[in-house]
Amino acid sequence: MIINKPKNCTSHDIVRKAKKIFNEKVGHTGTLDPMATGVLPLLIGKGTLCSKYLIHHDKVYDVALTLGAKTDTADSEGSVIEEKKIPEEVFQKEKLEEVFQTFLGKQEQIPPMYSAIKVKGKKLYEYARKGQKVEIEPRQIEIYQMELRQIKVEKKQIRISSSMFERYLYSKFVRGYRRKNGNGWLYV
Repeated sequence: MIINKPKNCTSHDIVRKAKKIFNEKVGHTGTLDPMATGVLPLLIGKGTLCSKYLIHHDKVYDVALTLGAKTDTADSEGSVIEEKKIPEEVFQKEKLEEVFQTFLGKQEQIPPMYSAIKVKGKKLYEYARKGQKVEIEPRQIEIYQMELRQIKVEKKQIRISSSMFERYLYSKFVRGYRRKNGNGWLYV
């Protein structure tokens, strides 16, 4: 079953509601952040046995990055901890697409603290909310596609479709842009 997950609702909330409705075992094929909206495939009853075949398939995320503000959670939900003025040349399509090309392929990723990835049985965001530090092992990821969808210079925003999730994409974009253009002032 395909669910259009609304904002401010966890994937677990959707699964719990579906279990009540169907009175069967229910699972999903990958956690979406509470702030994310979009497709959440549910597996019901014996369909949950298919999870191992579906969970690691490629996914695409449509992300709007607002440049110039750094938050404590590396997303739009956090508190702004630093702001910088962003020159308009950052928003040149050719420069942005050149940086995107450096992201493609297999690489090591250290997941951000505000994510649902589990370490020692707890989700990373649970540690982060309590201010606890935890050792996070790098993991192999692959970004197979990045497409610049829109540039809004007046809002300091770019919209991207990518095979990588939002929080990681924020930090990846900043590091990639700095490396490519030598700027130490760029924040998202």
